[in-house]
Amino acid sequence: MRVLHGVEHPLARLQDWYGSPLGQAVARIECATVQRLLCNTFGYHLVQIGATDVFGDALAASRVRHRVTMSCGRPATLQGGELLGCETQFPLASDSIDAVFLPHSLDFTQDPFAVLREVERVLIPEGRVLIVGFNPLSAWGLRRLLWSSRDQLPWCGRFRTPLQVEDWLRALGFAIEIREYDMFCLPMRGALEAHCNPIDRLGRRFWPPLGGIYSIRAVKRVAPLTLTRNFRLRRRAPLVGGAVEPTTRGTSHA
Repeated sequence: MRVLHGVEHPLARLQDWYGSPLGQAVARIECATVQRLLCNTFGYHLVQIGATDVFGDALAASRVRHRVTMSCGRPATLQGGELLGCETQFPLASDSIDAVFLPHSLDFTQDPFAVLREVERVLIPEGRVLIVGFNPLSAWGLRRLLWSSRDQLPWCGRFRTPLQVEDWLRALGFAIEIREYDMFCLPMRGALEAHCNPIDRLGRRFWPPLGGIYSIRAVKRVAPLTLTRNFRLRRRAPLVGGAVEPTTRGTSHA
């Protein structure tokens, strides 16, 4: 089991948090978003970094044939189609994966850029990454600052802004396709109640950057090679001609 400073890795405990009332509300919204953003993604292999089975149905609805989950802890619970590894060192070959799904993986890692660098390594050209994270510029971020807890999920994580994540992606050669925001209600059990639906609709229309959850889909771009003709080096013609032949015109000397 992977342990950080004597505490189990937060990504390994995220499954338990999704079982809470607030986690269930978040899972319902995130699954709908993930299913919609992956509906046009094709390929043979999709890898989810961070073992949580709440996204099973959403990923099964995608058109990627083979889906694998990489856990960052709890090796005893691994089943078929699951891997055990480190979020900054994937046990996967380079240029072998069609899509990577990061459900809050960047929120609970010490080196998010290293995670994205591994994503870029394993993705094939034109492969896609889907990132879901908590937005620090929201009521969720404010809740984390005011009542931060080292052990309590999800407030023990370190939330990154969507713009910062997009800057990292562009630095690695990705092109941003979609950025969306969800969960405009306060992070409390009331998120399960129906009165939050109008608030979410208003938030998406008038103040989308304040959503508690963001989703980013990006595609790996590879610069095409430019072939140039192999010209032979030619000697440049001199600006001044060579020696001038002597002339006998107008003189008696040979």
